[in-house]
Amino acid sequence: MNILSKLPTLRLGAGLLGAAALGLSLAAPLSASAAERTLMNASYDVSRELFTALNPPFIEQWREAHGEEVEIQQSHAGSSTQARSIIEGLRADVVTFNQTTDIDVLANAGLVAEDWQSRLADNSSPFYSTMAFLVRKGNPKGIEDWRDLAEDGVRVVFPNPKTSGNARYTYLAAWAATARENGGDEAQTEAYMRKLLANVAVFDTGGRGATTSFVERGIGDVLISFESEVQSIRREYGDDSYEVIVPPVDLLAEFPVAWVDDSVRRNQTEDLARAYLEYLYSPAAQRIIAEHNYRVRDPEVAQAFSDRFPETELLDVNQEFGDWDTITRTHFASGAKLDQLLRR
Repeated sequence: MNILSKLPTLRLGAGLLGAAALGLSLAAPLSASAAERTLMNASYDVSRELFTALNPPFIEQWREAHGEEVEIQQSHAGSSTQARSIIEGLRADVVTFNQTTDIDVLANAGLVAEDWQSRLADNSSPFYSTMAFLVRKGNPKGIEDWRDLAEDGVRVVFPNPKTSGNARYTYLAAWAATARENGGDEAQTEAYMRKLLANVAVFDTGGRGATTSFVERGIGDVLISFESEVQSIRREYGDDSYEVIVPPVDLLAEFPVAWVDDSVRRNQTEDLARAYLEYLYSPAAQRIIAEHNYRVRDPEVAQAFSDRFPETELLDVNQEFGDWDTITRTHFASGAKLDQLLRR
């Protein structure tokens, strides 16, 4: 049974608090009875606003093309947490994650086709980002590059790499940029990483929790998150409160998507799920994505929004570290590098 069938219908407005408590939101104020089919998108923690903007135009497009009313439900958490939830029974039709390894976990469990990355363009990644620093106005600690995060007295906020793809990119970007600077001296890189991790004021489970710690609880001197997230925070809370810094050497963070083969067969939503993900590549959707401060694949849209995105050298995670299985074993598995570096 779809676990959502046990939940009361969630509506926008007064019902939004209940939806947020469940990590769920609706794309439009349609009751379950008004929609002929429902599509669930399980996504990473800080993508709520993006898909809130993307979903209504898709719903309208589908209605005009097929004469069918559809409802889109959103589930948000750290991408690794989402993958585990799907394995445990969450009937998501599509996943829009921030790390390929979390979709590979679903493929290894037989829930997604092994060739999922070849089913859509650009390795099934319709947009991408990188890591950026959000500092308080005036940048009182003078943070400009990764090396500054390891200085004494700097309090850093980012999620736990064990539960957040966002945080894994932060960890790997810091490692790769430092290794590039010191010529690949692993001892120096590990010494830097140990200082950086010691400066972390709080390890939240996901990117939205880290944002809450930094913005609402006032913890830390710098928040590290996706460029899209920190730009959105600055836009929401005002340029007079925060500044965004994109370091000169950074890491390419792709955002992979896939339909969940096991779920769409049971939910009879494969056509809808496939169309939804293909829609993300359309010029209209790419423009919405760029407006939410993600870097996009469409060259014309990318050019139109180029002034939003500072130039930076984007390193490829696989070229720097190997495939994600190797990365996980080396850095994030129990007893691996991350655990070693956190030991006092």
